[in-house]
Amino acid sequence: MNQGMGTSKRLLIMTVGKTHSGKTTFAKKLEQALQNSMVMDQDNHAAFINTHYQKLQPTDGPNTLKHAVSELIVRYSIEQTNLHLIISNANRNRKGRKDLLAKFFPEKEFYRILVHFDIPDEVLHERVEKSTRNTNIFRGASHFKQVLIRQQEESLLEEVTDPEEREGDRLFIIKDNSQEEEVIQEIIKIVEIRDDLQRI
Repeated sequence: MNQGMGTSKRLLIMTVGKTHSGKTTFAKKLEQALQNSMVMDQDNHAAFINTHYQKLQPTDGPNTLKHAVSELIVRYSIEQTNLHLIISNANRNRKGRKDLLAKFFPEKEFYRILVHFDIPDEVLHERVEKSTRNTNIFRGASHFKQVLIRQQEESLLEEVTDPEEREGDRLFIIKDNSQEEEVIQEIIKIVEIRDDLQRI
């Protein structure tokens, strides 16, 4: 039985941003503040695979095993729960975002919110230099500095673009991490307003 089907749309919150921009921290804070929500973070799936199934990991090309694990978890959470879903990944490719939303989170079933972490590169460089985060999520890098450099180079590609309003129902832009709490409260307010309207 699909418990996710109901009269009110669930929320899908998708983060967009480079490494160390604050996506994971924000997602965890939002999960704590937003009732009936869950974070899905591909870094956790990558760490699980690298810890327990490294021999199955593709050596190059798309990380098909990680994507397969993530897709299974996403499908299960949609079909078997009524949770609001927080997708905490980089999501910097516009086509990738569009395909993800169309495949799993159609407009008729989800209220779709994008949160863009537009943190200056100089701030990110300082953070990765001091980073103590576990690197067992990596397949082709040894340090987050390499990841940031690659992401900066990808920013020159046409398909790597900042999200726009038309991609979802709401777009929040965070240029300083001090804005996170304000955005969290705005998202909670969206749920409260929608719940009030449903009771009328």
